[in-house]
Formats: sequence, C-alpha cells, structure tokens
Amino acid sequence: MVTHVGAEERGDERGALLAFLEEQRGGIRRTLLGLTEEQARSCPSASELSLGGLLKHAAEGEQGWLARAKQEPPAVRRDESNWHECFRLDENETVAEYLAYWEKVAAETEAYVRSVPSLDDTFPLPNDPWFPPDERVSVRWLCLHLIRETARHAGHADIIRESLDGKTAFELVAMEQRG
Repeated sequence: MVTHVGAEERGDERGALLAFLEEQRGGIRRTLLGLTEEQARSCPSASELSLGGLLKHAAEGEQGWLARAKQEPPAVRRDESNWHECFRLDENETVAEYLAYWEKVAAETEAYVRSVPSLDDTFPLPNDPWFPPDERVSVRWLCLHLIRETARHAGHADIIRESLDGKTAFELVAMEQRG
C-alpha cells in the first residue's frame, strides 16, 4: 500500500478521501497478483481490456489529473489519435514497471492533497472539447473523481481476473495478506 493513513487521520476529510482512493488502487493491484506478463496482457472477455492495460490506464490517468490540478502538462498527452494506447502495455512495458510508476504517482497525489490549503481550492479544466469551457473544479472534486474512476476500473479488473483463473476479490485479498 502506498497511502499510510493512520486511524487518527481517517477521521479528517483528506485522510478519508485518500484512504478510499488507496483502497480502490489496491483492488486493481491485487488482480495482478501471481500472474505472468502474458496473463496480464491477455483479454479473456468480450472486451479488449487487459489487467496490464487497466493498470497502465489507471496510473496514467491519475498522473494526468494530478498534473492538471498542479496546472502542469501531463507526462503523456492523450487525444483521439492515441487514446487506445493507454489501455494496453506495449512490448517494452511491464506490469512491475507500471506498479512502481503508480506507487510514485500515488505518493505524489497524497502529498499534493495534503499540501493544498483547502480542498475547496480550484484549478481549471483544460480547454479540451469534452470539458465545459472555462470550468474549474476543486481538489475535493479531484479526489472524488479519482476514487470513482479507480473504482470503476477495479470492477473491470475483478471481472477480467475471474475470467482468467476464477479467482475472486476475496481470494486475492487472502493471497495479498499471505504475502
């Protein structure tokens, strides 16, 4: 786990939001436990989604939103021409690489959320056609958006993992606890 939110910190809003976000990240990470690179890249359902691709997308997506909040350019710029690339690992990318990258991004997200004076502080959304023009959102909105998106993809990951080998979230939690 990346977020080290103690019991005393879960009672405040920032701690609660960060703890919920980490819980959802863990849901995606656990679906990769014990898999080979080939299994992580496979698409066992009618969807073109793979566990490795979901990992890449979640890490890239969180970094992109954090960059927006800091009013910096994202590490990888996605648009209609390359959007599909964020949902699959290319031959030079590995699960271990993206797990480490996501851990770094998660630590940066936590540091940022803890550093802003207020969760009510806002930042502008980019002037992309899928966002309302001149829209601003709060750091609280950012946290809730990251929780929502990560949870959505954790659900996808559960289905993919179960399609691969029948392992459910409960079994994966037990595997993780055994180490």
